[in-house]
Amino acid sequence: METSLSTLASLKPSEWRSQFPLLEASDVVYLDTAASAQKPRVVLEAIERFYREGYANIHRGVYPLSVEATEKFDATRTAVARYLNAPSPEQVIFTRGATEALNLVAYSWARTMLQPGDEIVVSLLEHHSNFVPWQMAAENTGATIRFVAPDEDGILPAAAFDEAITSRTKLVALTHLSNALGVVPPVRDVITKAHAVGAKVIVDAAQAAAHLRLDVQALDVDFLAFSAHKVYGPTGVGVLFGRREQLEAMPPFLGGGDMIRAVSVRGTTYAGLPSKFEAGTPNIAGVIGLGAALRFVEEIGLERMHAYEDTLLQDLTRELLTIDGIRVLGGVEGRAAVCSMVIDGVHALDAAELLGV
Repeated sequence: METSLSTLASLKPSEWRSQFPLLEASDVVYLDTAASAQKPRVVLEAIERFYREGYANIHRGVYPLSVEATEKFDATRTAVARYLNAPSPEQVIFTRGATEALNLVAYSWARTMLQPGDEIVVSLLEHHSNFVPWQMAAENTGATIRFVAPDEDGILPAAAFDEAITSRTKLVALTHLSNALGVVPPVRDVITKAHAVGAKVIVDAAQAAAHLRLDVQALDVDFLAFSAHKVYGPTGVGVLFGRREQLEAMPPFLGGGDMIRAVSVRGTTYAGLPSKFEAGTPNIAGVIGLGAALRFVEEIGLERMHAYEDTLLQDLTRELLTIDGIRVLGGVEGRAAVCSMVIDGVHALDAAELLGV
């Protein structure tokens, strides 16, 4: 059954499921969106249509197919900038995922800006992709890492950063929404603390992008990364937003086609933003799919989706708290989209396997 996205204000389960071919064709109750979201029909159709009717490389050809493909690719960059309220599409860099976006900053910014004695502050709520790159950067620069731990409920108050952020802090790495607990840290407060000592902040918004309204200007963040596949888009595409002056000061991450201005045996000059960080032929179909995914979210309404998710989260949490032997992690308030629990005497993998039967 085809349902207009604009009529999904109530987000009735049957109508919502009808937007996703896999869910519509089965009785699967999908509980793994924290790892990767299912793909709505409009995204699948956009990708297939590009390959079937409009495939060509971009930024190279002047023939109609290439021009049209380039326009669609660039239109997604503009859509991402609008989704993030970024000052300019030039500050939106396409990568292979949030992992690569975070590593790009760890390689191009951290390895050129950090030195022995500098400190990186990392929370213990981070996904490995916003944890390991900073360990690697510290090893390569002589910087040290200071970790900020949440309390026993997984809560990470702004005050927890008071001792960790010092005059030696050069970078703070923080999730916008924990993929494990659903905890939403006080990102804006932490950014204010970091900027007060001259430190930069990188925010991992991979989990938040599909659930919370992101505004990089209101946050005053220096870098922010997210993945397409968690916001109903395809795999293999990520986004890095960066403050212009930081991106312009950073060396390229990879070398190759499309990131150069001129090449000769005497040397190479690099292209400006965003091309400087987008070497080689990109995942064109994936980027177009991301554009379709963002239109999908915006047409339904991110705030409507978040309100519905919050209702489900509160209902689930309330029912779980009535069951002896189950402890819900992350507290009751200040969470979004994710519910984690501990079941007395049952290993997490065993519980997950039983739920999947």
